[in-house]
Amino acid sequence: MPDTRNTIALEQGEVLDQQHLPGAQHILRIRAPRIAQDAAPGMFAHIRCHSALPMRRPLSILRTSPEHGWVEFLYKSIGTGTHHLAEKRSGEDLSVLGPIGTPFSPQQERSRPLLLGGGVGIPPVVFLAQQLAQEGDWKPLVLMGSEVPFPFEQRTSSFLIGGIPEDVIAGMPLLEGWGVPSRLASLQGFSGCFQGYVTELAELWLQGLEDTQRNQVEIFACGPTPMLRAAAALAESHELPCQVCLEEYMACGVGGCAGCAVRLREDGRDTMRRVCVDGPVFDARKVNWDAIS
Repeated sequence: MPDTRNTIALEQGEVLDQQHLPGAQHILRIRAPRIAQDAAPGMFAHIRCHSALPMRRPLSILRTSPEHGWVEFLYKSIGTGTHHLAEKRSGEDLSVLGPIGTPFSPQQERSRPLLLGGGVGIPPVVFLAQQLAQEGDWKPLVLMGSEVPFPFEQRTSSFLIGGIPEDVIAGMPLLEGWGVPSRLASLQGFSGCFQGYVTELAELWLQGLEDTQRNQVEIFACGPTPMLRAAAALAESHELPCQVCLEEYMACGVGGCAGCAVRLREDGRDTMRRVCVDGPVFDARKVNWDAIS
């Protein structure tokens, strides 16, 4: 497996904007031209949240603008570091290390990517949708789930999607603007959303496809471990390839401490791989799901 640490740059970024959203969620935009240029969907950045906190915090990349040199992150303020980060204002500096990790790698022969995002796992699939929309040769579908209010105002989708219940109409405006259809799922009764898990909604969509269409699907997923485990099982049941972006606690973030190692099954034997640089994206079939909490 190649070492991806040669992609990493240390930049003194500038906060351009920070939006504060329900559910202690925030969208942070930072000027970091080199990271914006080199980042790919599934990669992340390690951000120093406060001068008094030596440990950085890993944040998945939501989207980038290489042309304008900025990077956006969606995160939740749930601890000391991210609470400090949420206090940052436009014009302040932030030390940013990135982009880090192995990104998603869509297969050209699989022209119907199914992107599944859950909670703070939404950013990598939005970033991947951005890439696929720009390339123009794909027919992606993005399904997202959340148990707190979504970090955007839902909009009635203009896309009709076979297999999706008629009353499931809510989508993400940003994706709709890119020409990418989307639907939302939640157990919280949000209007226009599927009342269940995002993987259950994905199952309905897959069942509605013809065999030739289903054979063009590849699944990409990021979210909490139970969701990823369900996405891997869904892919296996339909004999589809699946790439998952794992979430693990990280210390160094650059492969030195191995504190984020997970167990994989490769070439018939168990191996330990670091989520930060060997991942965070892995083939779902290789992940030892019984060894991940």
